[in-house]
Amino acid sequence: MAEHPEDGPERRSLLTRDVTERTGIDEAMVRQLVHAFYDKVRADALLGPVFAARIADWGPHLAKMCDFWSSVALMTGRYHGRPMPAHIALGLSAGHFDRWLALFAETAREVCPPAAAAHFVERAHRIAESFELGIAIQKGELPPRRRRSLPDWMDQRGAGIATS
Repeated sequence: MAEHPEDGPERRSLLTRDVTERTGIDEAMVRQLVHAFYDKVRADALLGPVFAARIADWGPHLAKMCDFWSSVALMTGRYHGRPMPAHIALGLSAGHFDRWLALFAETAREVCPPAAAAHFVERAHRIAESFELGIAIQKGELPPRRRRSLPDWMDQRGAGIATS
């Protein structure tokens, strides 16, 4: 049975509300995380030059990243871009993704409550894996056979804080 068009925004709103209730994530937190993270990225010896070579005006990029993470974390649907082609063109290696994930997890843990940090970081890991797979396929290579571990402070499911 076909879903009514008006059901889409209502369902999205329910999903967003559920995430907010479970994690405490809201638009202000998304913005704080994105801005703090990209402050670190710009200062990073490995990632900074990659971004500096391509981004002259950080305002629009940060706004786009806030839309992206709002869509990823809160299911808002605000982001409508195509990130894969942009990342394929960058010549990124596994080391770039490892560093991106380490900085992201560090920042999430600094600026977010534990449940929110875990929610963001689990999604960041999925994004990194997806990008690495897409880049490998585009190059005609086999995808990486490794699987990154989530940070020690997250439990096995990525759903919260480890108790041990």
